[in-house]
Amino acid sequence: MEVKGVRLHGPLTVSMDTFELPEIRDDEILASVVSNSLCMSTYKAAKLGEKHRRVPNNISTNPIVTGHEFAGEIIKVGSKWADHFKPGQKYAIQPALNWQGKPDSPGYSYEFFGGNMTYTVIPNEVMELGCLLKYDGEGYFNASLAEPMSCIIGAYNAQYHREFGVYQHKMGIEHGGNMAILAGVGPMGLGAIDYIINNEKRPKKLAVVDISEERLARAQAILPVEVAAEKGVELVYIDGSAVNDYEALMAFTDGEGYDDVFVYAPVRPLLELGDKLLKFDGCLNFFAGPIDEAFSAEFNYYNVHYKQTHIVGTTGGNTDDMIESLDKTAKKLINPAVMVTHIGGLNSAADAIVNMPNLTGGKKLIYTTVEMPLLSLDEIAELGKSDPIYAELSRLVEAGGGLWNVKAEAYLLEHMKKI
Repeated sequence: MEVKGVRLHGPLTVSMDTFELPEIRDDEILASVVSNSLCMSTYKAAKLGEKHRRVPNNISTNPIVTGHEFAGEIIKVGSKWADHFKPGQKYAIQPALNWQGKPDSPGYSYEFFGGNMTYTVIPNEVMELGCLLKYDGEGYFNASLAEPMSCIIGAYNAQYHREFGVYQHKMGIEHGGNMAILAGVGPMGLGAIDYIINNEKRPKKLAVVDISEERLARAQAILPVEVAAEKGVELVYIDGSAVNDYEALMAFTDGEGYDDVFVYAPVRPLLELGDKLLKFDGCLNFFAGPIDEAFSAEFNYYNVHYKQTHIVGTTGGNTDDMIESLDKTAKKLINPAVMVTHIGGLNSAADAIVNMPNLTGGKKLIYTTVEMPLLSLDEIAELGKSDPIYAELSRLVEAGGGLWNVKAEAYLLEHMKKI
């Protein structure tokens, strides 16, 4: 079966290729891929090539398919899994396999299993581990975004606190406490805000800090403080480029400090700011993954001893986090579309991966069956002035509150040029 896929051949050597997909074995599943959202982790793998812990040493002769945040439909099921999965079912993938102690993962390690391709072969270990997840919600992009949402949920669940003198951790954030998100209006930060204000366990006060006036304005437009207030959360957006962020953050809590602080960018001053903000038993979550293996920052160990402050970090989410994301999305309790700012076809993915650090905006969503440049939602509106397809896409986005949505996705899949 001939397929197209965006593959990694070596450090920063990424291309869209046409190649043959092997026939599936009895313990494998053939599936279409409809959507894949790009992740900065893919750029890290592309930059390091064979030096990345998940990337095989032979990619120069056996390139791997990129992309791990993907969704589509099951096409053909091997006999071993025929009682568990059926053709036509929509799916999402939990990519953190950890199969038999190996770091292998789709988008990093497999020749025929990844998100940036038209069809994919899902290997036996994915089903054995329960990492092929059925999705009953609308559209496909929401299922693609379940993986980044699961990272947000996993970090949320990894927080912990304890009562003084009691040596048992209470997992999760401090319900009714004070929370801050530093560098908080990028794509993952927006997903986190949406999840937090709609969660059963949520803070009383939530401060979100960033230094981009444009991103802060967009955040306030799509996640207004009034909506948070309706859920019992006092939300404030703080422009760290315009005010002293430490003073503004502490003033918001009347000098109390914060129970939970999330740092969404690998920037040393942000980590050190987060440390200063912690109140007694405060938990600092280093969410962002650095590329530099020697990355470090100072932490106040006087406070560790006397105020029992502590730090935690997570890489991705687990299967339960994925299931929660898919379930809440299907029930429209969260809206992962807040993360999406760009749409493109498979032909745009290779350049986007290599140039990801230089791209502005939030999540870049790739539709693997169409040919289309990578465009921001604003650029789609501009093209709509002279192109009827883009005009209708822009109208559907506008009707969806300025966010990407299932109606826009369905129209794109039907009317955009096929790859």
